[in-house]
Amino acid sequence: MIGTIVNVSTIMAGCVAGSLFKKGLNESYQNILMQAMGLAAAALGIHSIVTYMSASQYPVLFIVSFALGGVIGQKLNLEQRFKNLVTRISKGNLAEGLSTAILLFCLGTMSILGPMESALHGNHTYLFTNAILDGVTSIVLASTFGIGIIWSAAVLFCWQGLLYLLANVLSGFITPELLTETSIVGGVLIFCSGLSILGIQNFKTMNLIPALMIPVVFFILKNVLGM
Repeated sequence: MIGTIVNVSTIMAGCVAGSLFKKGLNESYQNILMQAMGLAAAALGIHSIVTYMSASQYPVLFIVSFALGGVIGQKLNLEQRFKNLVTRISKGNLAEGLSTAILLFCLGTMSILGPMESALHGNHTYLFTNAILDGVTSIVLASTFGIGIIWSAAVLFCWQGLLYLLANVLSGFITPELLTETSIVGGVLIFCSGLSILGIQNFKTMNLIPALMIPVVFFILKNVLGM
C-alpha cells in the first residue's frame, strides 16, 4: 500500500502547510480563497460530468441514482450526522470544507483505480500522480477551512485501503461502464459542493452520497438477472 501511504502523506503535509499559510491571511484573502476553491470544485465537477456523460450507456441512471440516493440520505439524515461529528472536532465551516475534501480526494478516477492497480500489478503510478494533485488541493483547502481538513486523509486511507484489500474480488466487477456511471454521479456531487462553497445554493451534499451506490446495485442486478 505504498501508493496510498504516499497519497495520504502528501495530503497531511499539504494540510499543515495550508493551515500555517492561513494564519498569515486576513479575512479578505480567506474569502477570495474560499471563492477560488468553490470555483475549482465546480469546474472539476463539470469536467467529470461532461467527460463521462457522453460515454454513458444509461443516461437516465444518474437521475434515478440521485432520486433514490437522496431519499435514502434524507431518511438517514447523513448531513446532520456528519455536521454533528465534525462539530466535536472543530467549530466554523469545517464540515463544508471536509465534505468537499472527501469528495475530491475519494471520488476521482485515479483514487478508485489506483489502489486496485497497485494491488494487482504493483503499479503505483496512478496513486503517485494522485498524491501530487491531492497535495496541492489540500494546501488550498486547509488555507481556506483550517487544519481540520487533515481528517480527510484518514477517510482516504480507509477508502483506498478497502479497495486495495478487495482488489482481487472487485477487479472483474469494476467495469468501464460502472466507472463511467459512478463518475457522473461523483461529478455532480463535487459540482454541488462547489456551489455550496460559493453560497449559490446550500446543497445537503452528504444526504446525496448514497446516490453513488445506486449504479453499483444496478450493475449487480444486471449481472444477476442477465440483462
